[in-house]
Amino acid sequence: MTGAHDLKSYNVLFISSGNAGRSAMAEAILNRDGGGRFKAFSAGTDPSGEIHPLAIETLVAEGCSITGLRAKNVSDFLTPDAPKMDFIFTLCDDAAGEIAPEWPGDPVTAHWGIENPAAVEGSPIARERAFEVTFKYLRNRVRAFAALPLGTLDRLSLHSHLAEIGRSDEEGQRRAG
Repeated sequence: MTGAHDLKSYNVLFISSGNAGRSAMAEAILNRDGGGRFKAFSAGTDPSGEIHPLAIETLVAEGCSITGLRAKNVSDFLTPDAPKMDFIFTLCDDAAGEIAPEWPGDPVTAHWGIENPAAVEGSPIARERAFEVTFKYLRNRVRAFAALPLGTLDRLSLHSHLAEIGRSDEEGQRRAG
């Protein structure tokens, strides 16, 4: 039986420093895989100005829509007319370590640190692989998040589940990176 809480739509913001790779990819993945229960956004603490071409290439290859995907600043989501966030995830240590703004509505936050694929140097194949691996880890975490029974979990349980999701795949990512 589906309760009223299960029908709620949630706004989710993914934050990284440049909003060029990880956070933009997470936005596209949740908008695709969230079953219509989520509206995902992404932003950067110091946005690069554009989405990384290999992030775009990876998203297209994986069947994600890139329509409307662009680099945005965190401040865009602090204006009075910005959507109120229910969840905020930081995806890089730099963004997580910065002073967090006062978010309207007291959203649930978590850190899902993941290596920056744009920082990978080497052959074009190695760089493409870095974005593919990042996509895989983000997809796994986003799907685990989307599968949570959000309407039935209290705030403490939510924090616990989100922290566990953020720890998932960490060791595998270190080996792959």
